[in-house]
Amino acid sequence: MYSDIEIARAAQKRPIIEIAAKLNLGSDDLLPYGHDKAKLTHNVVNRLKSGRKGKLILVTSINPTPAGEGKTTTSVGLGDALNKIGKKAVICLREPSLGPNFGMKGGAAGGGKSQVIPMEDINLHFTGDFHAISSANNLLAAMIDNHIHWGNSLRFDTRRISWRRVVDMNDRALRDITVALGGPSNGYPRETGFDISVASEVMAILCLAEDLTDLKARLARIIVGYNLDKQPITAADLKADGAMTALLKDALQPNLVQTIENNPVLIHGGPFANIAHGCNSVIATKTALALGDYVVTEAGFGADLGAEKFFNIKCRKAGLSPDAVVVVATIRALKMNGGVPKSELSTGNAEALKKGSSNLIRHIRNVQKFGLPVVVAINHFASDTHEEIAVLNDVCNEAGVKAILCRHWSEGGAGAEDLAYEVAKLADNNDAELQLLYEDSLPLWEKIQTVAREIYGAEQARAEPSVLKQLEQWERDGFGHLPVCMAKTQYSFSVDPTALGAPSGHIVPVREVKLSAGAGFIVAICGNIMTMPGLPRTPAAEHIGLNHNNEIQGLF
Repeated sequence: MYSDIEIARAAQKRPIIEIAAKLNLGSDDLLPYGHDKAKLTHNVVNRLKSGRKGKLILVTSINPTPAGEGKTTTSVGLGDALNKIGKKAVICLREPSLGPNFGMKGGAAGGGKSQVIPMEDINLHFTGDFHAISSANNLLAAMIDNHIHWGNSLRFDTRRISWRRVVDMNDRALRDITVALGGPSNGYPRETGFDISVASEVMAILCLAEDLTDLKARLARIIVGYNLDKQPITAADLKADGAMTALLKDALQPNLVQTIENNPVLIHGGPFANIAHGCNSVIATKTALALGDYVVTEAGFGADLGAEKFFNIKCRKAGLSPDAVVVVATIRALKMNGGVPKSELSTGNAEALKKGSSNLIRHIRNVQKFGLPVVVAINHFASDTHEEIAVLNDVCNEAGVKAILCRHWSEGGAGAEDLAYEVAKLADNNDAELQLLYEDSLPLWEKIQTVAREIYGAEQARAEPSVLKQLEQWERDGFGHLPVCMAKTQYSFSVDPTALGAPSGHIVPVREVKLSAGAGFIVAICGNIMTMPGLPRTPAAEHIGLNHNNEIQGLF
């Protein structure tokens, strides 16, 4: 049994120019980063805006568990399988964050024989996009404190500065800090904090921007705080939007890499779905749709977070509409949802599987509310029994959807050919008709209530009067048309990460709301979710290093 990094390192990579040629792209369309990765230039992205439009396939999943679901692995396996059966397919993924890499979750480049390579680069520094996003975010933060230091002509109320610094690392010690200590030369002390880079509004803006002009306009609209008259102050007021755009100029270009089977992949942007909108960039998705006949993309975490935001935020804003949706599930994870502890998941347990399948059924029904055809991908594990596979097939048949057993982890694209045929058939039937969950005109609090009830199965959402008052003020200020981005634990339909299965009738407490005017949505922070995660007791970083050949080891 080889580790993911060993499998990836043994793959026969092709020069990136050969991968580009599969998409009818030439050397002038690329900015190479070595031999095995490149960025697509702004020129080619703009040229392809009016190109043909392929079929868009969204891969989502049940709620994540420690048992593993394999959403990215399935996305890669499905993309390879579509190419294997003669379709021209492009895969679109998010870039991994260093936080989970060194924390608990690990990387996000797939697994087994369904991986994107070079795995080490993708999971670490890659092409520097996250560095650019962090730098642009922190430049704006520095300009806020610098402005206050040099006279505060914009009359910042230092108690109402909302812009925080970011770092692409899980570091709980930075959640709440005091800056500018040490005397007058260091500025005016105030309380602030850090978020993880993937939660930055700059990340969301980069992923939703259509081009450099749109990027600059969105950055200019960022609200960083309020003055003494409680009027908003923007990045444009600080004259920061130009420099921020300059820092992000190259980062806005999508990254081209390849799968182990040498098929093209665009990896670009990386907002988390539990604290942000959880989708790769609009630019990468639209570019892929102009390059391929089928585009396989994913949305982060379970369908209650990633898929809901993909539809209600990304598709709403970018004019996209999926042609089919794949919901990934594993028998192991569903048994855990049925109450089986992780240590006993390798033992057959059909009853727990039936009970835990309530989680899968809820996700299927939620996706169907958006008017989209669904197929279930059963990501196979060696411990799955024939009885369990039959039970899960029966569960899905009763729900009116097809379940397909997939072995892409062990067999690559060949192990997902049945899924590829079914996905292509669903997409080609043209039965999809995206129906958004709420209208732009619905009041902000009702949008939050709608997601809580319709997607989470909650009785209602609740908030303090101050939160409701803030939403009403934003409506008066002209932001009432924006969609909502729910920040909530990924492990449950509720805000309690231990409430597995399909809990219903619970309360979703909204403790805080934030306005992301540049990105174009309202963030509702629910329960105890943090925008700066912490490392676990035993972080993955303890096992990452170099081997005797100075090759990176320990990534997974």
